[in-house]
Amino acid sequence: MLRKIQICLCFCFVSGILYEISLLSSCVFNYLPMSQHYLTPEQVLSLGKSIIFLETTERLEPPPLVSCSVESAARIYQDRAVILFMKGLTNETALDLNTSYSAFSLLSSMKNVFIFPLQMETVFQETPLLQWYNQVVPEQEKNWVHVSSDASRLALIWKYGGIYMDTDVISIRPIPERSFLAAQKSRFSSNGIFGFPARHKFIWDCMENFVLKYNSNIWGNQGPFLMTRMLKTLCNLTDFKGTEDHICQNISFLNPQRFYPIPYPAWSRYYQVWDENPSFNHSYALHLWNFMNHNRKAVVAGSNTLAEKLYKSYCPTTYEDLIQNAKQRDFTGSEDDV
Repeated sequence: MLRKIQICLCFCFVSGILYEISLLSSCVFNYLPMSQHYLTPEQVLSLGKSIIFLETTERLEPPPLVSCSVESAARIYQDRAVILFMKGLTNETALDLNTSYSAFSLLSSMKNVFIFPLQMETVFQETPLLQWYNQVVPEQEKNWVHVSSDASRLALIWKYGGIYMDTDVISIRPIPERSFLAAQKSRFSSNGIFGFPARHKFIWDCMENFVLKYNSNIWGNQGPFLMTRMLKTLCNLTDFKGTEDHICQNISFLNPQRFYPIPYPAWSRYYQVWDENPSFNHSYALHLWNFMNHNRKAVVAGSNTLAEKLYKSYCPTTYEDLIQNAKQRDFTGSEDDV
């Protein structure tokens, strides 16, 4: 009888532990933001399926578009960690920035958003990219900000899995695929958004080719051109028809409509007023092509542009705090000057 009781208690104890582990990835966010500052990147990334953003400049104040991208992802993927890695950030400055910058404080307050320093040497450990990183001289590289971002996203997704997104991508609905590349157009892959489980061979092969074919003088050679040439080694790429996706072995090659319904030559349409707003029914997220925005067009409160409507719908806190309230503060300040 005693033996049965012991076995029963042991079973209940083990079952309880397994149950708590199964809930960890969803319930850990309920303890934030109080415990947010005490978690390491590895602890958060180990939960799996993270949404990863990168800032490879020294900039410490996320502009509204970055804030909108992160907030929209946090709202769409509420059961996942959303991580913004910032090169200019250190462990010592992180807490001070909460009170120094509005966007930093806004994002830090979201229960599933984490902001960590981007330490590239640590990120590249145990990957083919470490030797390259130790040999390269960033000051002599023509496109270092972009190249270092291309490398970092590959290493992070290979080590931990999840989804990488550029900081000008606004999420509008969950991506159902686990292993995917985003077609920018037929037969050409973007690297602005992609997702894979940890230790996926395709990402390892991309890192090896990154080093083998390294040429920072060609913009995109380590980014979209890398993804495209590696995908072509697996499959014969063909034109898309309608809104169909393609399958290349175990990788989904997603239709341009999923993320690029407005192609880059027409990027400025996001900052225009539309007679009838598009539904984006076939899209998971929208890439706003910030790299093309040389004149720094921005969302303005009351402008009624497509971008403003996207902010209102998918990152309302960013819109209210960084767009609407900023305009009111500017108006109040101008009255004080009079």
